[in-house]
Amino acid sequence: MAELKYKRILLKLSGEALSGDKKTGIDVAVLEKICDQIKEVTKLGVQVSIVIGGGNFWRGRFGPEMERTTSDYMGMLATAINGLALQDALEARGIYTRLQTAIEMREIAEPYIKRKALKHLDKGRIVIFACGTGNPYFTTDSAAALRAAEMDADVILVGKTIDGVYSADPKIDKNATKYDEISYLDILNKDLKVMDSTATSLCRDNNIPLIVFGIAEPDNMIKIVKGEKVGTIVK
Repeated sequence: MAELKYKRILLKLSGEALSGDKKTGIDVAVLEKICDQIKEVTKLGVQVSIVIGGGNFWRGRFGPEMERTTSDYMGMLATAINGLALQDALEARGIYTRLQTAIEMREIAEPYIKRKALKHLDKGRIVIFACGTGNPYFTTDSAAALRAAEMDADVILVGKTIDGVYSADPKIDKNATKYDEISYLDILNKDLKVMDSTATSLCRDNNIPLIVFGIAEPDNMIKIVKGEKVGTIVK
């Protein structure tokens, strides 16, 4: 087995990461490519948990008439849809997977229980965390930071459509500078949109490193767990 720098990771995927160029819903080809990457990482012996967003189905509120709590719960339901899709695609590849939700949906998933999740990881199963923290006013970024702390993850991997953290949006500003390494304090001070401020502070307080990388490159996750420099490390 190859020498691994990170043996237990938490992968943060946005809902949009599953939609590809479609922007909404799930692009099956994109989903399969992501799951192929995850399978290769697990074959190295890495323990993997995943926090999935829901922005490909629901994001924000439709006008001022939508009450915030209602909107947030709708977003949590969207993450459960994505979690089921991930679970199905991973199990089609022969990987034992458990979907846990922060809101009870016993017919389709396990309720989130920390000890049970840790036991699944120790047995080599992938654990998918859906429904965020289960509370309105908190994003799935916050859920990723919280679950990473609870799972004692070595690192959070944030898969994005761009290949790291930039001083500005590189799709808009051609002069944007890419950071190879940056601190959590600088992320907060520069107001860089890596994760929301709550999640960033939680990672900082618990000393959890975070690596932002391009999800489209098929070997990136393998390179990261082996210790190669990919994307931007935030610590």
